[in-house]
Amino acid sequence: MMNSGPVRDGAAQAASTASDAPLLKLEDFLPHRLNVLSSLVSQALTRVYGRYGIGIPEWRVLVTLGENGVMTGKAVGAQTHMHKTKVSRAVAQLEQRRFVSRRANRADLRESFLSLTPAGRAVYEELAPSALEFMNKLAEVVASADRPAFDRAMKQLTKRSAELVAEIERGKI
Repeated sequence: MMNSGPVRDGAAQAASTASDAPLLKLEDFLPHRLNVLSSLVSQALTRVYGRYGIGIPEWRVLVTLGENGVMTGKAVGAQTHMHKTKVSRAVAQLEQRRFVSRRANRADLRESFLSLTPAGRAVYEELAPSALEFMNKLAEVVASADRPAFDRAMKQLTKRSAELVAEIERGKI
């Protein structure tokens, strides 16, 4: 009798089955889960600020300047964790909409001081209550008793991510 294919013994089949199991399941991978959450939250939040014709980067710059007042683009980028190119484009868009003004830094002509115009301040003040309402609706799925732990976990994940970025940049990972 001819064998039509390779015959596997029990150990070989078990090894094959174990090796067929995925090493990584994307839906269980924390970075992916955080990215999906961020994307969905951003899509939903767009409903709040989208009526002003601004996107996520512009929203972040607008709110950062609304919160802090006068800042440089570099400082906005550091606070929002946005690349300088993205900040620059967002500032240009906001300038075009007359929501942001820029003033040269006489001590360093390579950078400018950014601030909200009266129109930008009005948009910020109009959007802030809606953004806070959105945040509260989002957070209501976390039990009140769990919110301090959730907040600590978010801060710890953010801090650890920043540490890992620094380690990668130093070539340690």
